[in-house]
Amino acid sequence: MAASVWKGFISFGLVSVPVRLYAAARTTRISLHQLHKECHTRLRQPLFCPTHNRMVDRSEVVKGYEYEKGKYVLIEPEDLKKIEPESARAMEILSFADAAEIDPLDFDASYYVVPEAEGRKAYALLVKTMEDTHRVGIAKVTMHQREYTVFLRPYHHGLALHTMFFADEIREAPGFGDLEHMKLAPQELKLAEQLVSNLSEKFDLRKYHDEYQERLQELIEAKREGKEIAAVPEQRRAPVIDIMSALKKSLEAAATPTRERAAAKPGPSRVAAHPTRRRTAHRKAS
Repeated sequence: MAASVWKGFISFGLVSVPVRLYAAARTTRISLHQLHKECHTRLRQPLFCPTHNRMVDRSEVVKGYEYEKGKYVLIEPEDLKKIEPESARAMEILSFADAAEIDPLDFDASYYVVPEAEGRKAYALLVKTMEDTHRVGIAKVTMHQREYTVFLRPYHHGLALHTMFFADEIREAPGFGDLEHMKLAPQELKLAEQLVSNLSEKFDLRKYHDEYQERLQELIEAKREGKEIAAVPEQRRAPVIDIMSALKKSLEAAATPTRERAAAKPGPSRVAAHPTRRRTAHRKAS
């Protein structure tokens, strides 16, 4: 079972809801370790004290802040406990905002907010109210020795929490959004809209995956078995010069799979009386 990363209360007005936070998503990567080339032994970062010229056990480690070169202020766990703000124990919703006003670029890490047994009714009331009003709660919470401003939003009949990037953390890129003087022909827009329409489909997160990690796994398996793995052919793409020609060719290419799927579908007369068969046939055809 997943471990919670924070435990406390959500409060709005005089209502308090006991909750726990669980990480909603984690990046998964194949880890490659550093090895000694001669003996293939894994290299590790030791806890070594140059003053005592010996390895140090983790129980001997303390935290410190370097205020001058070689001079530190020591910080004990009890010291950190003393300065914890109220948001270390309670998430007070400071305000609500229209969900449409929140830019996804402002979202950082995501968490599920799960109510404790005694707080389920108040939690359900908060979720339903936010769903009906299309509101997002703005709150503060302290965890991992940092106070975060967070968004609380309804998600699949529960609450999701997103830590927030602050305004000074959102970077700018030179030339980004500078399109005021770009002239677009109506025919170009029409063809581009057709292409977007042909490529549009219902979003399914399960369809997307990390091809590089899959190929890395194949490479590892091939090397374990003493096999060689073929290189992925490189597709060279030249800059688009003739946009109209590129759009027309793209439309033709996008329409071909659609025609193939349509030709593979069974006729209505063969499956009209069998809804189950129809779904199965469609799945095979796609």
